[in-house]
Amino acid sequence: MRKNTTLLMTAGLLALAAPAALAQSGSSAPAQSATPNDADLKSRRLPAVTVRSLDGKPVSTAALPGVGQGKPVIISFWATWCKPCIAELTNIHELFPDLQKDTGAQLIAISIDDARNAAKVGPLARGRGWEYPVYLDQNQDLKRALNVNNVPHTFLLNGAGEIVWQHNAYNEGDEAHLVELVRKVAKGEKISQ
Repeated sequence: MRKNTTLLMTAGLLALAAPAALAQSGSSAPAQSATPNDADLKSRRLPAVTVRSLDGKPVSTAALPGVGQGKPVIISFWATWCKPCIAELTNIHELFPDLQKDTGAQLIAISIDDARNAAKVGPLARGRGWEYPVYLDQNQDLKRALNVNNVPHTFLLNGAGEIVWQHNAYNEGDEAHLVELVRKVAKGEKISQ
């Protein structure tokens, strides 16, 4: 009898925990369910991970341009094989000089290309005329630490380096919404997911 009670209690606990575990893993829950709510985002800081510059030098995420320096930072995860990623970064690039001038914001592109494709990252970025910093996350340490499942995946950090917004996927025109959010964050306004 005692063994049956213990088994029933264990099964009950597993049943209660399963939806939360699925939502965290994103395996069968919709993307919105896997996204932390505003309260969770506000307390989330950029994890301490090392990425590499295009010339192969290790760079701590704490040392990325603008992080925790009082201005908004956009971090966009992308890959050379991802057409929506390239479209997003190209469209943001067109709007970014004015945005940076007005708000002091930084834009950082983090490539998740593996060692086989890493050599393509620099030429692609230079060929597109991207003037913002591009880093490599070949081992995908930062990608895993931020629970990025698909690219493009864009994060917005406030001046304190806290993640205040994130978005997965890209549709033409999404960059205008991002620019609006950056302007609000730069003014110290609260934004919602």
